Amino acid sequence: MKVIILAGGLPSTLIEEDEKMPKPMAEIGGRPILWHIMKQYAYYGYNDFIICTGYKGDVIKEYFINFYIYQSDITVDLQTNEVEVHRKQTEDWRVSIVDTGRETPIIERLYMMREYIGQKAALVSYGDCLSDIDLGTMVEMHKKCDKIATFAVAHPTGRNEVLSVDAYGNYCGSDKYGIKGEAWVNACNMILEPEAFSHIGLALQQSLPMTLIDCLDQQKGIQLYRHKGFWSPVETVRDKTWLEGLWTTGQAPWKVWKD
Repeated sequence: MKVIILAGGLPSTLIEEDEKMPKPMAEIGGRPILWHIMKQYAYYGYNDFIICTGYKGDVIKEYFINFYIYQSDITVDLQTNEVEVHRKQTEDWRVSIVDTGRETPIIERLYMMREYIGQKAALVSYGDCLSDIDLGTMVEMHKKCDKIATFAVAHPTGRNEVLSVDAYGNYCGSDKYGIKGEAWVNACNMILEPEAFSHIGLALQQSLPMTLIDCLDQQKGIQLYRHKGFWSPVETVRDKTWLEGLWTTGQAPWKVWKD
């Protein structure tokens, strides 16, 4: 099962520099947010990644082209330009990087990925959210249903569009003004069957202005995976500082892998 990571958004507001970076490349603990997300997926055995880029996608390409060097200690002979690599470290990942345009909406970015996933379901993650979602359990739940998509939902952090979910875990529509009772929001992780991409294409042809979750729910219905653990979008400097503190003190809930 391949993993699509949506990393093509606007410049990061998390880095106070003149030359802005893609948000997924903002660092927590000296590593890009993108790396943290990929480590979580790889922990569950999913290490074939497709990264959808947009703004400054070349920065992401350069990071992975030089990934082996970044991970290892090196000695450079400046006269001969020879590089000796010490303490070699890398990851067992296959990474495809696809330029999906700077201003392209998420739903269109995903549709562009249909040729890359073939006839198998694909995992999808936003490039600016961290969580400790049990991806193994989520995938097993998805396999047992007859829906074209499973969306992870979590409790809101205070600034998200609230999703209406009934007592049985069924999606009942979005509500920007909040709902009574227990509130849930899109937790930025999902599983899409190949059929889902066909429905996305139909919605784009009809120019229907709707979110991905509403688009697929209108077609054949979706399933929700209710995650009650840790989840946080990385949207502000305050978010980044808080997550940095968790990482530095060894309390990062999303770090499910071993060093």
